[in-house]
Amino acid sequence: METFPGPATSSQESEIEKNLRQSTENIEKITSVAVKSALQELLKYGLLEADRKPRLYQIALIQSGVLNQLLEPLDLCLRVDDIRGLAFLVVSEQGQKQNSEEDDWVHPLVRRQRLTLEQSLLVAILRQYYVIHEQDVGIGAGNAIVTLDDLLPQLQVYLGDSGSDSKNQKRLRVLLENLKTHGIISDIDDKEQVTIRPIITHLANPETLQALLGQFRQIAAVNSEASGEEQ
Repeated sequence: METFPGPATSSQESEIEKNLRQSTENIEKITSVAVKSALQELLKYGLLEADRKPRLYQIALIQSGVLNQLLEPLDLCLRVDDIRGLAFLVVSEQGQKQNSEEDDWVHPLVRRQRLTLEQSLLVAILRQYYVIHEQDVGIGAGNAIVTLDDLLPQLQVYLGDSGSDSKNQKRLRVLLENLKTHGIISDIDDKEQVTIRPIITHLANPETLQALLGQFRQIAAVNSEASGEEQ
């Protein structure tokens, strides 16, 4: 005959409660350490990628509510692009509203990540390659690779030819090295090519590309006026 456990005694109940409490504390401790690691990585680099930091990326997905609570006093929030395997920081709507009266206000962490005009131009060129790659292979597909030989002539269209192949190459390599620190591309490999990372679709969005176009129009207008005065 099968037997079933009877009701727990008071001593058994206290032991069960103790074990449950210890288990809960252990879980909270582990969660706290994991969240802290994910938060530190986000504040350091601004993003987490599933293919590069899979454990921290999963923590960001699971603990997104906790992370957003921690980020709220900093006027930041976490966004997730699960199709491309991205978790990244943006300025929160509240932060933007509170500082909307200051025309030149930029979040300190975002200001630290600002790109120069030449870097922004290269980002726009790289984004074009990435979009074409996703159109051919599918959204979220990795290994969007481009060679330096492909990038160089496109960059020269906008920045001009220095007259020296070595100077042109050096300029491109310096720009690529700077973009690497922002997590946009990989290192230049032994085949003289780089892998474009998916965060570029969010960094170079329609708004930033429109702003970049506006900057080039201003520069063109200034150059045009200067040429007119010289004549």
